[in-house]
Amino acid sequence: MGHSEERAEGAGPFTTRLTWRLAAGETAVWESRAARKRGTLTVRPAGATESGVRRVGTSALNRLRRLNGIAAGSFTLGGALFVLGAALAQFSAMSSLGTATVYFIGGVFFTLGGYASLVQAINAPRRESAAGSLTTHRFRWWSYEPGRIDWLSTFVLFAGTLVFGINLLDSFLQGLTVQQMNRLVWAPDMVGCLLFLISGQLAVIEVCHGRPCLGRRSLGWWIVALNQLGSALFMVAALAAFTRPETGSLVSVGIANWGTLTGALCFAVAGVLQGFEHP
Repeated sequence: MGHSEERAEGAGPFTTRLTWRLAAGETAVWESRAARKRGTLTVRPAGATESGVRRVGTSALNRLRRLNGIAAGSFTLGGALFVLGAALAQFSAMSSLGTATVYFIGGVFFTLGGYASLVQAINAPRRESAAGSLTTHRFRWWSYEPGRIDWLSTFVLFAGTLVFGINLLDSFLQGLTVQQMNRLVWAPDMVGCLLFLISGQLAVIEVCHGRPCLGRRSLGWWIVALNQLGSALFMVAALAAFTRPETGSLVSVGIANWGTLTGALCFAVAGVLQGFEHP
């Protein structure tokens, strides 16, 4: 059948789910996250009530599985190290240099996880409309595809991890004035949190197809919901970490540490769950 029978769902310029009729009368459904994470689309034969799953080739599935494993493991380790860093800052007498080191190593894992997620989106299988199947192209380390919601979400996430890296590096600097602390440490922290929130919202749109949804039976929904909760808690922590010029003290050390700890725990748990969302 022609493309006129395609039904697209999503938000704004982004298509997150596409339903179309094949020549044999079958109905094919492509979903952005399912294709990217599991290498699948569904096809329902004419007159049938159950849909079957069609997968991309074995080599492409292995590629998706490896990238997913790297991303999941990196976010789990990064989140766990941020939990440790926040706990040490709150409950121990460790020096600020020691906690900064733990945070920095965690930040390296976050950056690795962000880039692995972006590479997975770059190399996600593409739909082949006429055949109702998925195809792949040669492996790429980089692309520029802002019209795809999965690419944009993972790119913004990766950018956020890089900005956090600036924040974490600057936190090693000693003898900063209040103004320098807010400019070199706090400002990148805020920008990183904002980018995480934008990335998380794009991921929510992708998994919910542009509508509010509560996907309690969807592993993908739980992952993006936990990540977005973690991003919100990171933002709370960043707001509490602003240094007051008049006193030279943080708005709230406790809120900054607990916001970081609980937010990082969300990312770590989401990383563990992501380990199961593979082909």
